[in-house]
Amino acid sequence: RERYGTAGRLHVRANVLSSNVICEIGLHGDSTESSHIEVKLDRTTGVGSIKLARVRKLNAINFEMWGEIPVAAAWLREQPETRVVVLFGSGQHFCVGIDISQFNSIYTEEECPARSRFKLLNEIKWMQACFSCLEELPMPVIAGVHGYCYGAAIDLITCCDLRYSTEDATFCVKEVDVGITADIGTLQRLPGIVGDGVARELALTARAFSGMEAKRIGLVTDALPTFEAMLLRVNAVAEEIASKSPLAVQGTKAVLLHKRDNTVAAGLDYVATRNMGLLISADLTEAMTAKMQKRRPMFAKL
Repeated sequence: RERYGTAGRLHVRANVLSSNVICEIGLHGDSTESSHIEVKLDRTTGVGSIKLARVRKLNAINFEMWGEIPVAAAWLREQPETRVVVLFGSGQHFCVGIDISQFNSIYTEEECPARSRFKLLNEIKWMQACFSCLEELPMPVIAGVHGYCYGAAIDLITCCDLRYSTEDATFCVKEVDVGITADIGTLQRLPGIVGDGVARELALTARAFSGMEAKRIGLVTDALPTFEAMLLRVNAVAEEIASKSPLAVQGTKAVLLHKRDNTVAAGLDYVATRNMGLLISADLTEAMTAKMQKRRPMFAKL
């Protein structure tokens, strides 16, 4: 997908600093901007991060940036030390949604209308996949939101396992206000997070709501008074999860995702079959030994 900045067009730079690896991913051929996405991995704690870094455009997601998100996720997935991923935005806002200045390039009428629409179908599915890659990561993903979180940004954070925000963050399922039906995942995932009735009201009215309301309805686990406090909380939760058995953590995420899309009976069968193969492990032995020795367990990387 040449025009959307896939791996062939991306410049990747990795700097090895003691136990940490910092990988910056961006479309460096753009003279007006540097990286759209910055990726870091602390190999000591096992916490990786993806930072939206198109600051001058309030982290509005253009096509290059859209293509960089799965590249960043894939890089973290390939690192055996990665146990948790944190997603946040730089600058004044988390993300104001899709960069609407590029809307016209999504659809171009050709001589055959069916072919034009088939291409549009593929574009939409590609955009869906670029965000769904976060949900498909085997390790948990935690979103930290501040400032605006509009439109496609809601699609993005609903792909995450946990969400935190500042109290004054502003959320909005904005699509009906710009004349479209949300099609990147909000309408499929949001009802399972906040409930069907609340999701319908937010999507149909496109009204903005605060971080405090987001906490009340369950979109975020907690709303913190400042950006700094929110990042501290997110990193503390990430490090706590990263200290657990990666086999157990990734298994828990997989079972919860399976449960969301299946019946209780199917979920029980799935976890029984999964644990049949993975229950007896070195992690189980280490957890029990550490408890008896009254020390913190140390789990090997996967």
